[in-house]
Amino acid sequence: MRLYLQTPPEPGVNPHYYQLVLEQDLFGDWILLREWGSQGQRGSGRREVFLERDQALAAFERARDAQVKRGYQVMFAKGMENPYG
Repeated sequence: MRLYLQTPPEPGVNPHYYQLVLEQDLFGDWILLREWGSQGQRGSGRREVFLERDQALAAFERARDAQVKRGYQVMFAKGMENPYG
């Protein structure tokens, strides 16, 4: 699953983005990748490993909900039935 969120554009300010990717690795673990930053600049990232899909999905949804509360908007979603929660 992939979810790309972005702050609304404002004059003279680069929008900020937050990307979440949830995927299973070759060993069966679930990897949650988070990437964030300002458009046009180098971003930061974090990687979390989960043994169970349900745990990884819950962390994905918590991260999504936290960013939506901060004013980010969903711009792109892949592999999700309802990206808005």
